[in-house]
Amino acid sequence: MSDKDDMTAAPDPNKVDAMKLSLMLSDLRLPTISQLWQSFAKRADNEGWTAARFLAALTEHELAERDRRRIERHLREAKLLPGKTLASFDFNVVPMISKAQVNALAVGDAWLTQGANCLIFGPPGAGKSHLASAIGLALVENGYRVLFTRTTDLVQRMQVARRELALESLLVRLDRFNLLILDDLAYVRKDQAETGVLFELISARYERRSLLITANQPFGEWGKVFPDETTAVAAVDRLVHHATILEMNVESYRRRTALEKSKKKGGNPTNWPLRKTPTKTERTTTASIAARGRSTPRAAPPPRQSAGLKNCRAATIKTRKSLQSPPRSGILNSPLPPGVSS
Repeated sequence: MSDKDDMTAAPDPNKVDAMKLSLMLSDLRLPTISQLWQSFAKRADNEGWTAARFLAALTEHELAERDRRRIERHLREAKLLPGKTLASFDFNVVPMISKAQVNALAVGDAWLTQGANCLIFGPPGAGKSHLASAIGLALVENGYRVLFTRTTDLVQRMQVARRELALESLLVRLDRFNLLILDDLAYVRKDQAETGVLFELISARYERRSLLITANQPFGEWGKVFPDETTAVAAVDRLVHHATILEMNVESYRRRTALEKSKKKGGNPTNWPLRKTPTKTERTTTASIAARGRSTPRAAPPPRQSAGLKNCRAATIKTRKSLQSPPRSGILNSPLPPGVSS
């Protein structure tokens, strides 16, 4: 055998089967590395990267892509309100809320790991749902799992699960979320079955998993939510044991926005008509009338009479005058009959 045949038969140790390597990376569930390794290999050859640097660059991209996909997946399941972020929340409108405290809640590690709670109170339209959803978004971006839901919707879902004997399984699925945001707690109806499953949820997550609850009624009014006073006291006791309480005693954001828009358009923002400012002439006339006192109203002029009515009235007056004048002769001068008085 010649030297030429030996050279053609020997495999190249630097040659890699690209298709086989891509299949192996897919089996290892490394889709990003499988997609990028060839372009990174060419760059490493051109720039003289070491093998460690080449491997580190691929691994960093794989981890970053995994984080991105995980955040997208968690955002879809979180069902947060669209467009509600901490950047779009106006802290100047609610000066009683500390921005530093909210930012600390958005980090999550100081309270979610301990199973603590957050309670946000305020009137309708104060921005409670906005703030709760914004905190939830920040926590998802920091790697936590969050679920935002109206309290009435979750309670109805739990009622169905109880009827189907699947409530325990539902509580286990909800336990996967680091934070459960219950919006508008006070709108739950005072039904024993509803408040029963709600109390079970609060008890199941106590000191294990966190709850963020928004309500437009203070604790003193929660008897309207929990008809049983004992249940209401027990629920409040579990919620406030490890809790951060935020109060937003401000005017409704929706009403305030509507008033500002109305003022910009030049309209009247209220239902009351604006009082017209009297002119100088009107003020002078009003003052002179007030100085003279209340005067008797002037009599209305007599209605105009037609020509026929005038002629009839003139004839009547003429007849009366003729009867009042002394008669000169005729039957009026004759004596009256006997028995007839004048």
